[in-house]
Amino acid sequence: MPNKTAKPAAKATAAKPAAKPVTAKAPVAKAPAAKPAAPKALVAAAPVKAPVAAAKPAAKPAAAPKVEEKKVVTQRQGFKANEFVVYPAHGVGQILAIEEQEIAGAKLELFVINFIKDKMTLRVPTAKVANVGMRKLSDPALVKKALETLKGRARVKRTMWSRRAQEYEAKINSGDIVAIAEVVRDLYRSESQPEQSYSERQLYEAALDRLSREIAVVQHSTETEAVKEIEAQLAKSPRRNAKAEAAEGEADTDAEGDSDDTDGDDTTVADEAA
Repeated sequence: MPNKTAKPAAKATAAKPAAKPVTAKAPVAKAPAAKPAAPKALVAAAPVKAPVAAAKPAAKPAAAPKVEEKKVVTQRQGFKANEFVVYPAHGVGQILAIEEQEIAGAKLELFVINFIKDKMTLRVPTAKVANVGMRKLSDPALVKKALETLKGRARVKRTMWSRRAQEYEAKINSGDIVAIAEVVRDLYRSESQPEQSYSERQLYEAALDRLSREIAVVQHSTETEAVKEIEAQLAKSPRRNAKAEAAEGEADTDAEGDSDDTDGDDTTVADEAA
């Protein structure tokens, strides 16, 4: 009997230590589950907007040097910004600015010229100023010479009107103030003279407009005042009425025929050479 009771006692003692390791596993599983909660809170609290705010002030100083480079360019090829110039094909204009543009990957400097009366803005490469014939305004001495030209007698060649019209247009677009004055003188008609044709009137008004604009800018006056001064000079030239013109026609032909023919030959040679 004593032997039988001893065996279950031993079994009971053997089962007790087996239960202890089972209870020790529970705290091991809970410990790693609680640790990752702390780093998640730290990541959520980290500021994300800080690098964005630091990048904004870096972009502002980059735009400043570009504006300064454009302002530095105020003079090229002897021409300055805000200066009045003569562009042969359009007359008197004002340089608004000298800007730099990128065209087809290449940088190009341009004169920005405004023609107020024509309501037009023209951009001319600074490197091609000499080729297009752009020039400064005439000095007062040259303006005086042009006004003196208006007082001379009209010189009309005995050629077809189409050819004379081409010569007048070439003079108008030459940009030469004296040559333009010659066109005004030759095409001017007084009240006692025959009326002009439509094409003659157009050329006369174009030449008068170019001449009056430049005189007005040089003398710091208005175009209306310049036109009045031009007409006053034209009134001083030898006037011929219709009867006197017919009577003097033969005399002019004999006296000036050789010179007119010579001029015509010179023009022909020049045209062939061109």
